[in-house]
Amino acid sequence: MDSAADSFAAGASETVELPWPELEPWVTAVAASPLVTGVAGGPPLQMVGSRLWLDRYWRQEVQVATDLLRRSADRPGDLDLDALRGDLDELFPEAGSADQRAAVAVAALSRVAVIAGGPGTGKTTTVAQLIAVLRRRLSPGVRIALAAPTGKAAARLEEAVHSATGALSPDDRAGLAQLPASTLHRLLGWRPGSNSRFRHNRDSHLPYDVVIVDESSMVSLTLMARLLEALAPSTRLVLVGDPDQLASVEAGAVLGDLVDPADIGPVTEQFRSDLSRVVQDLAAETRPDSHGARLAESVRLLRTVHRFDAGGPIAQLAALIRAGDADGALELLRDSDAASIEFYEVADDARITADPFAAIEAAVTGHERAVIAAARAGDIDAALTASEQHRLLCAHRAGPRGVRHWTEVAQRWLASELDVVGRTDGHYAGQPLLVTSNDYETGLYNGDTGVVVRRNSDNDGEELAAAFRRGGQPTVLPLARLGDVRPMHAMTVHRAQGSQFRNVSVVLPLASSPLATRQTLYTAVTRASQRVLVVGSAESVRACVDRPIARATGLRGRLETPLEPVCDTSS
Repeated sequence: MDSAADSFAAGASETVELPWPELEPWVTAVAASPLVTGVAGGPPLQMVGSRLWLDRYWRQEVQVATDLLRRSADRPGDLDLDALRGDLDELFPEAGSADQRAAVAVAALSRVAVIAGGPGTGKTTTVAQLIAVLRRRLSPGVRIALAAPTGKAAARLEEAVHSATGALSPDDRAGLAQLPASTLHRLLGWRPGSNSRFRHNRDSHLPYDVVIVDESSMVSLTLMARLLEALAPSTRLVLVGDPDQLASVEAGAVLGDLVDPADIGPVTEQFRSDLSRVVQDLAAETRPDSHGARLAESVRLLRTVHRFDAGGPIAQLAALIRAGDADGALELLRDSDAASIEFYEVADDARITADPFAAIEAAVTGHERAVIAAARAGDIDAALTASEQHRLLCAHRAGPRGVRHWTEVAQRWLASELDVVGRTDGHYAGQPLLVTSNDYETGLYNGDTGVVVRRNSDNDGEELAAAFRRGGQPTVLPLARLGDVRPMHAMTVHRAQGSQFRNVSVVLPLASSPLATRQTLYTAVTRASQRVLVVGSAESVRACVDRPIARATGLRGRLETPLEPVCDTSS
């Protein structure tokens, strides 16, 4: 998909009109095809109305909807409500934490729950408070699993949970500090080359009482199906994420199908003293107009921004993009008074030169020189910390506005300062690294980032090694033990999802690119906590904001009113 999109962006400039057939005869012809009506071994396609599924994804949608609805109908009754109310009063004393308070209560009282919100709304803080409540009310030994789709997202989740503060007690913090986070594939027990796919499945459940999945927007339909079938009936599942970010590169948009902000009412102060009403709502009979009403009651949306100024330029820009206000977003980008936002307009048919080129160079080299200095001094913590201060993001991998091009440019900028004398592998102290495949022997996973550093060797000399931080103390490995890694001077927006940086530079795709979407721009700018630099055309900004990704799925419809019953979902 990436190569096709890159080719499109690099060379396509004309719109080709295709003679589309009339819809009704087309639908009739497809419905009559033996690929839909039946072939030996079952039809490879399923069709309802004018919608068409590969049979594999049809069954996965049915399974995910069935498992979610079954879980939402089963409310655990193992919590003392008076004690829960006391915990909420203690953990959320501030008046501005009503949405987080509601999310913790609903997740604690549900077999499946969703905690959704934009960047900086306190999702992982809410997760830490939820864990504290469950450990208090169920048992300090309650079995809790933390997971995320990528190694980087898992590391951020682990680090955030371990460093949570607020009104947590010393016992709460001690319990949080013991919880590791892993990738979903590792949690499920991925078996490469095995017909059984994962060690944990419907016949061999995960040994946990609670499973919390962060960055759920990146979880594909297939992986969600595998996760749900691996859960024991009594396990609580909590899905956490931002539905406005980019969805999985694979099929499905599960979190986006589960979260409809229009259906989620505001949290009022009445909730703070009326927990019993929330319990009553959760236990109410399903409304006759929707099979998924109980599931909708377990979806909580966090609205209050805590990471950066809620009224600041980055937060305003994110809100304008999310709302589809292209005029407002462009006006804010052009506002010279917005110190945390810098925008250089470059026409789609022009090269990036002069001031915008110099601005990107200053951002990249200034950041990487700090990394190099710390790495040469052998200060691993400082090198890793410096490496997370800035990231150059591109929508594409190839082409003049893609990752490969800007990686080559960055290497030229730094070439005269790099200490590579006598080395044949191209590594140097301060080189940023990106892991591109899972390596279970070293504990590194696709998306992990690190830095090459100097360290003392056993023979009192100095050698280069690779350092990675995954939530706790840095992991330092000999370069010879690394699997698939590549230099990381720039990164795709999709890979950056689940990460946060102080400063971000964004090279926009061409307006004609299929990757010029609302989710691409929103995800890119919200990776920054303090400052964002955007380079591209006004047409590209408008195209991004005006073009939301529209994934055709049937999951939301199944959750509201199942399309038709299917008994066998095990295939």
